[in-house]
Amino acid sequence: MVDDIEDPRRRDPTGVAPEREMLEEWLEFHRTTLLLKCEGVDEADLKHRPIATSNLSLHGLVRHMAEVERNWFQRVLQGNDAPFIWVDPQVDDSELVPLGEEVWQEDLATWQAECEHSRGAAAGHGLDDTGIRRGKPHSLRWIYLHMIEEYARHNGHADLIRELIDGEVGC
Repeated sequence: MVDDIEDPRRRDPTGVAPEREMLEEWLEFHRTTLLLKCEGVDEADLKHRPIATSNLSLHGLVRHMAEVERNWFQRVLQGNDAPFIWVDPQVDDSELVPLGEEVWQEDLATWQAECEHSRGAAAGHGLDDTGIRRGKPHSLRWIYLHMIEEYARHNGHADLIRELIDGEVGC
C-alpha cells in the first residue's frame, strides 16, 4: 500500500498567497487528485461499482465532474446554453451509470477539456463577477469554493473506491 502519492503534476497549494491564486491552486490540487486516483486502474475496474448500494465508480466520477465543470463555468458563469455531455435529465445520475461501452480515454479527454475550458472562462472574470443559477447570482469566488468542495467530497469517494478495487490509499 502507498501512504501518499508524490507526483510533480500535483502541487501543494501555497500557504500564503492572494485569494484568487490560493483558490485556483486548491482547485487544481483537487482536479489532479481525481486524476491520480484513477491512474493505474484498468478500464473494467474504472467502471466497477464496488459498493453495492452506490452508483459510484471512478469512471463515473470523472464523467460527473466534467458535467459539474461545464455547469458552473459555462452555464452559470458565462451564461452559455451549453448542452449536457452525458446527462439525461429524465434519468437520475445518468452520467454515472450505466457504463458499458463508454471508452475511458475519450471520457477522460472530455473531462480534461472541460477543466481547460473552465480555466479559460474563469480567467476572463474577477472573483466578484457573477453568473445566474436558478435565478440567483453566484460569484466566481463562490463557484471556486463550491468546486473545491465538490472535488474534495468526490475525491473522498474515489479514495474509498480505489481502496476497495486494489488496496491503494493515499493522495
